[in-house]
Amino acid sequence: MKKITFAQVLKDGFFIGIKNFFSLLGAVVLYVLTIWVPYINVGTTIAMYTIPVELSKGSVINPLFIFDKKYRRIMPEFFTLVGIQFVAGIVAMIFLFVPYLILSLAWSQSIYLMLDKKLTPADSLVKSNEITYGYKWTMFFVQLCLVVAGSIIGAIVSYFDTTAGSVVNGIVTLLIFPIFLGCEAVIYKGLSDENTPEQIEAAPEFEAVAE
Repeated sequence: MKKITFAQVLKDGFFIGIKNFFSLLGAVVLYVLTIWVPYINVGTTIAMYTIPVELSKGSVINPLFIFDKKYRRIMPEFFTLVGIQFVAGIVAMIFLFVPYLILSLAWSQSIYLMLDKKLTPADSLVKSNEITYGYKWTMFFVQLCLVVAGSIIGAIVSYFDTTAGSVVNGIVTLLIFPIFLGCEAVIYKGLSDENTPEQIEAAPEFEAVAE
């Protein structure tokens, strides 16, 4: 059986995102307020990148988690990983957009794996490519669904009232952001979990089923 499905990711991602809405909002506010602090801002940036790892644990996150020193400890590995992805992405773009998209999806879990599983940048890229095999379409359509849903809602409201449309677009963005992160958490949890099907099925917050 599949580790993740389109419907499951959206359903559980919505629940996780809404449950953590105010915590995520608090984390964003703290990040913006401290982005000017040298060195600290590197750790908080890495923390923001890896929010789905915290969300995948099931409990409501504490906004102060972005200041945990563990994020600053992996600064060299983080920059190495991002550098590899950036260079590889440029090469992939030479072959037009599709290879770049596939590569992005294949490596999308690498930073989570590097932090959560304590893998090297190279190993995290290999592992991410391995666990996303066969699930790229699911991941792509989840992201596409959220973008399209937000765009449609904003466009409909803007058609009748431009001012109201701007407000609604802001509200939709605030809602889509945590739901997107919630979906990322479900995807990461489902693809990276090496438990047996029975153990995963017993986790009510995700209702994930592994092969």
